[in-house]
Amino acid sequence: MLWTLAVLLVVLWAAGLLASYTLHGFIHVLLLLAVAAVLIRIIQGRRPV
Repeated sequence: MLWTLAVLLVVLWAAGLLASYTLHGFIHVLLLLAVAAVLIRIIQGRRPV
């Protein structure tokens, strides 16, 4: 679940970054959320289902 969320957020970030700079810092917030989701997954140490 978290991996799916992380991938989705990274894709949205990349799409926004390539589209234009109209969203300013919001794009980078999406990237930070994606990284946080992956780190939480790693820290929890749960195995994929």
